[in-house]
Amino acid sequence: MFEIISGTVQTAQKVVLYGPEGIGKSSLAAQFPTPVFIDTEGSTKQLNVQRLPKPSSWEMLKQQALWVKQQGASRFGTLVIDTVDWAEMLCVDSICAAHNKNGVEDFGYGKGYIYVAEEIGRFLNLLSDVVEAGIHVVLTAHAQIIKFEQPDEMGAYDRYQLKLGQKTGSRTAPLVKEWADIVLFINYKTFSVATDKEGKKNKAQGGARTMYTTHHPAWDAKNRHGLPDELPLDYSRIAHIFNVPTQQQAPAQSVQTAPPSSVAPPTSTSAPQTSSAPPEQQSGLNPNIYGPLRDLMIRNQVTEAEIQAAVAKRQYLPADMPVADYPLDFVEGVLVAAWGQVYAIILEIRDQIPF
Repeated sequence: MFEIISGTVQTAQKVVLYGPEGIGKSSLAAQFPTPVFIDTEGSTKQLNVQRLPKPSSWEMLKQQALWVKQQGASRFGTLVIDTVDWAEMLCVDSICAAHNKNGVEDFGYGKGYIYVAEEIGRFLNLLSDVVEAGIHVVLTAHAQIIKFEQPDEMGAYDRYQLKLGQKTGSRTAPLVKEWADIVLFINYKTFSVATDKEGKKNKAQGGARTMYTTHHPAWDAKNRHGLPDELPLDYSRIAHIFNVPTQQQAPAQSVQTAPPSSVAPPTSTSAPQTSSAPPEQQSGLNPNIYGPLRDLMIRNQVTEAEIQAAVAKRQYLPADMPVADYPLDFVEGVLVAAWGQVYAIILEIRDQIPF
């Protein structure tokens, strides 16, 4: 027996905003309901928004998305990843480090691009879980111009595409577009004006920032809400989709982050203690430890001794070797790229310590 559900179903939305650099993608995303940013490129410094620390590794980015999901819709209304093309670079670096490759081309036969597409697909599944938790997800992205030729047409023409790598875009860009409920292309609307009597010379005029909501031969866009083909770059024109008032959001408050429970020990529910000291000083970690690894250690409350014990248990390196002296390829390819397995070993060691 199956229950029949009729009518529309109100859910959180999966949104992609893309366009040229500096067009206003981040500013638009900042107007979504109670947004929290994962700023992969450091472009929101001038915005009064809530933001998580800039992820220094692909694993850290995934942990941050999982943490937002666990906080729930009562705390955050929107998760903004700004931008997804910079996030993809973290993904590529992680895969290359895990396979001891210098670049994605070193895999041969296009295998590297397949690995990237598969990992991006898993990440989109994680973001879908965030949406299921009632939190909108907004991915911002840069645009690139590519040559495009339709199979049933003669000749090629230029069109705008998500900037997800010159070659990986053939796999990851379609994944992102298919995943999204709404894809908005943002650009300056220009038109040409003849400068001579014969109309042979023209110059561009205009420059109004415009949101394009439907597919066009020159760009990708879509929506499922009956939006006009073109809209001014004004959040109030799409606010009804997200069931929030169009007035300005209240000033953002600082966010005290904690590691997700699936990858880190539980934390106290009491008010967090603030400190002006840098995170590495608060944690007591050696500042010479490789940055992405140190970030994961801080977020998951892992000590240097625990890393040394986990490494020694697998007989990778001597137990008394300082973490700051570990070979870089080992740190990137094993400790950072496979942090989930490393942390599982650390939890296992903790469980074995008698009280």
